[in-house]
Amino acid sequence: MSSNILIIEDEISIARLMELELSREGYKTKIATDGNDGLELALSNKYDLIILDLMLPSISGIEICRRVRKVSNIPIIMVTARDDTMDKVTGLDIGADDYITKPFAIEELLARVRTALRRTNIASNTLQDVIMFDRLSIDDKAHKVTIDNNIIELTKREYDLLLFLVKNIGIVLTREVLLEKVWGFDYYGDTNIVDVYIRYLRSKIDDVYNVNYIQTIRGVGYVFKDEKGTN
Repeated sequence: MSSNILIIEDEISIARLMELELSREGYKTKIATDGNDGLELALSNKYDLIILDLMLPSISGIEICRRVRKVSNIPIIMVTARDDTMDKVTGLDIGADDYITKPFAIEELLARVRTALRRTNIASNTLQDVIMFDRLSIDDKAHKVTIDNNIIELTKREYDLLLFLVKNIGIVLTREVLLEKVWGFDYYGDTNIVDVYIRYLRSKIDDVYNVNYIQTIRGVGYVFKDEKGTN
């Protein structure tokens, strides 16, 4: 069954291009060129993914994302014409799953769409005790992590950080989000602690097994992907 994708984009030429290429890939699409119309469609629960422009008439993409996140976990790929770190951080903090900056190659957008939809399928199956990804296995009940059946010794904090990264596979996570979700709301300290523990994980996983699972998004945070950069 093909996925239904909502495109909220006020630049008609870009919206039509996305519609054409997504249709060629077998997706069903709907375009909204106005923020109000886009929000109404986004809240209709008829779509599997939203491609959301940041700058829109009537209601901004940021506000649409905020309102949708109050009622739905639908994947949202944010599109911005500005390579502005704060725009990206704001979008990710309020619930966007990914972002892409104009101008972009259509192949990159299609890859991000596939990733977001695949991640949704993975998330629906992660209630199981054992999470498998590529060469990595996490037995959450036993708190055991292995790669190629080799046990990786992790501290509790390292384990919690890795588990959160894997459960949010493909999602770019800011340091602030990682602090909140892994260290807790009551943590007060430098966000550099996240970088320290990322280095610990890389030294035990990426460096030892010659993979590139934990990737840095400069100026934003970190994302867990497979060694080819997809998931």
